Amino acid sequence: MSTAQGARARARIEVTAAIKDEARRQLAAEGAAKLSLRAVARELGMVSSALYRYFPSRDDLLTALIIDAYDSLGEAAEKAHDTACDEAPVARWTAVCEAVRGWALAHPHEYALIYGSPVPGYSAPETTVRAASRVGLLLIGIVGDTHQGPGLAGLPLPAELRPEAERMVADFAPALPPEAAAALVAAWAQLFGLVGFELFGQFHRVVEDREAFFRHAVTGLAHGVGLR
Repeated sequence: MSTAQGARARARIEVTAAIKDEARRQLAAEGAAKLSLRAVARELGMVSSALYRYFPSRDDLLTALIIDAYDSLGEAAEKAHDTACDEAPVARWTAVCEAVRGWALAHPHEYALIYGSPVPGYSAPETTVRAASRVGLLLIGIVGDTHQGPGLAGLPLPAELRPEAERMVADFAPALPPEAAAALVAAWAQLFGLVGFELFGQFHRVVEDREAFFRHAVTGLAHGVGLR
């Protein structure tokens, strides 16, 4: 790469980062539904046509922000898991869950973008799936390691749910028994429900010591997926 090409590449990276930063400020101030490429361009002192060379549409910019948010959350969860990798399964599970909560509290508007109300007129493309899967894959891995090692505690599974649980295994958790797959999906939903309730104010005047409550709750979720 020539010096001129390198300079252009660096400039593109810097402008892209500036666009995303301004878009995140708009998310915090106005919400995702009101994100506007023209407003972003105006705040950056750019003409709209110049910004479109980086993000051809609002949806392209939203997708980039969503992938960044999922990746940032995934990195925080993976770092916490790596730190706890030699600990017991429940401790590994709890470390991942606490990292999710910690990231959400530090990045409330980005959390709202990926786990809040859908943005009207926007449909997330397949390119978001890899980043969105990072936390779930960590939890699947913890349960799978336990299944292959010391074993999971007995998990009930109603007969009418078994076909659905077997589909889950085939689709995304081939290392797990159907009982564990169904329990894991329920725990995954409850984890983000706990975080969302805290972040969006539903625990107001209900739960005061939220850190202790969260740890207790996610330990219960760990037991619910069969971790000893």
